[in-house]
Amino acid sequence: MATTTDTKTTSTSTSSNASVEPSSGGSSLASTDGGTTTIDRAVVSKIASIAVREVDGVHHLGGAISGAVASVVKRIRGDEHGTAGVGVEVGTRQAAVDITMVAEYPVPLQELTRSVRDNVTSRIESLTGLEVVEVNIVVTDLFFPGDENEQADGTSPRVE
Repeated sequence: MATTTDTKTTSTSTSSNASVEPSSGGSSLASTDGGTTTIDRAVVSKIASIAVREVDGVHHLGGAISGAVASVVKRIRGDEHGTAGVGVEVGTRQAAVDITMVAEYPVPLQELTRSVRDNVTSRIESLTGLEVVEVNIVVTDLFFPGDENEQADGTSPRVE
């Protein structure tokens, strides 16, 4: 996850030159005579998660281990807007997003990641007003349609 500088605050950079001013979990976008608007990190995560799922060729978010954990959470809480596989840093004016996902074969990965990046950026910027400074994507696996070995939770059984 990248965390770097905005115009006021400096913090540690971990992956790029993009900048996100650190915040305590929410983004304060507007302070007017009528009040202040703050957008929580969880809201930005949900928007990013939904935006990723809107792109054809994404099988699921997260990797094999997070997919197994997500299936347990899904059974308990439901999966209406799960955010497994999405991490965000939200500053006062900017956001950075990290995505881990499994792609469907034979979707060209460069095109898929470009579409995911564009959709995530567009959705977050239009819905929150935050500037998205980066969307980092890790494709952890490929899903082969018609693979009968896939389990209902999206993970493959172990072969011993």
